[in-house]
This record gives sequence, C-alpha cells and structure tokens, in this order.
Amino acid sequence: MKKKITAFLLMIVLCLSFGITALADGEKTARLADQADLLAPSAESSVLAVLDEISDRQQLDVVVVTTATLDGKTPMAYADDFYDENGYGFGSGRDGVLLLVSMEDRDWWITTSGYGITVFTDAGMDYMSEQFLPALGEGSYEEAFTCFARLCDQFITQARTGAPYDIGALPKAPFSVGYALGRALLIGLFAAVIITLAMRYSMKSVRFEPAAAAYVKRGSMQVTESRDLFLYAHIDKRVRQKESSGSGGGSRTHTSSSGRTHGGRGGKF
Repeated sequence: MKKKITAFLLMIVLCLSFGITALADGEKTARLADQADLLAPSAESSVLAVLDEISDRQQLDVVVVTTATLDGKTPMAYADDFYDENGYGFGSGRDGVLLLVSMEDRDWWITTSGYGITVFTDAGMDYMSEQFLPALGEGSYEEAFTCFARLCDQFITQARTGAPYDIGALPKAPFSVGYALGRALLIGLFAAVIITLAMRYSMKSVRFEPAAAAYVKRGSMQVTESRDLFLYAHIDKRVRQKESSGSGGGSRTHTSSSGRTHGGRGGKF
C-alpha cells in the first residue's frame, strides 16, 4: 500500500514539474508585441517570421513593440524596461535591439543591449531611422517594421565581418529611379524655360532701361558739385559656432531602472 502511495505521489510531482516547465516555455515573450493593434493578423505573422528568422540566425534578438500608452514613462524608460522585464537577449550580455513605437504622442525609440550596443552606433541608428520613418509616418507599419528588421540584419552582418557602421562609414542610401528621373525632368524643364526666355528677349529691338542715364543725352548735363553724405550704420553680430571635439562616433549608453546598460536613439514620427 505504501509503495502504491509513493508511486502515486511521485507521478503527481513529475506531472507538476512538466506542467510548470511547459508553462514557463509558453510565457516566453514573442519578438513582436503589437499592443497597439497596428497590424492585421496576416501582417503580424509576416513581421514576426522575419524577426524570428533574423534573430535566430544572427543570435541577437531583434524585437518590435507597439503601445497605445507609455504609462507615464519616457520612451527610453519604457523600451528599456520592456526589454529587461521580458527576457530578451542572447548570451550573458543579453545581446539584442528593440524598436518601440508609441501611438500616445507618436514617439519611437530604439534600445540596444549587450553586443547590440556595439552593432548599432548612434550614427547607425540615425541612418536606420531615416529609412523606416517615412513608412512609419504614413501608417505603413508592416513595411516600416520589415525595413527595420532588414536593416538590423545588415548592420549585424557588417559588425561581425568588419567594423560596425558609424560616422563616415554608413551604408549608401538606396538609389531611387523615380526620384532621379523626376529630378532630371525638372532640371531639363528649368533649363528649357531659361533658354526660351533668353531667346525671346534677344529678339526685341526696344526694351525698358532700368537706369535713368540711358535716357539722358551724352554731354547735356554738367555736374558742378557733388558730396557723399554718411547717414547711419548697422552692424550685425553673431556668435560663431565651434566644432565639437567629442563627435568620435560609437554609442552613448545609460543605465535602465533594472541596472542594465543600454544604448538608444529616438524621436517623433
């Protein structure tokens, strides 16, 4: 009887152990947390698949979080805390990067951790934001988040195969055929207008003269006395800006509420 009770208790303990383990695994936060419901289900699945593939292949978490409110925090504090409290990051340094989009005041913030601080320099994050912010501002959230993820992939590869992207060594901006064609057409149109106007005015034999001297017969006016009168002077003084000697690139860091070190960059969209 005692053996049966012991076996029964052991079975219960094992079941509870497996249940707790499964629960813990199920609670792992996804790399896409669309709390503001900006994405349709199909778009959410697509973006999450891209984030998971890049994160697992590069062994550096790439995360996107949206929220309707910052709960009284700054964008930097919200992003840092969300990253720290949800277990993101690979290895002991918890390597990763997170993009936060808050719809409360249309803020965005990129927080970096571990090796992510090395990969994503301040200049690099500025470059990245210039690429995904147009889509973000237009409400094309799937495009913006996918663009962010692809850029992260490019930046991680660059950092691991060479020097991280930084001041003076940033990727070339993508070439836009439509923009180049439109610019060429505008320049051509402007040149054509100038040439046409020049030809038109050259065909006139009589034209308006801006100076009165053109209407005075030469030698008919004698100047007997002339004086120069100084009336007043006006001087503008401006402070000359000095170049900062501290613009050496790299990443500025700060400490989150949990005591972890993060890099970061943000703004409005």
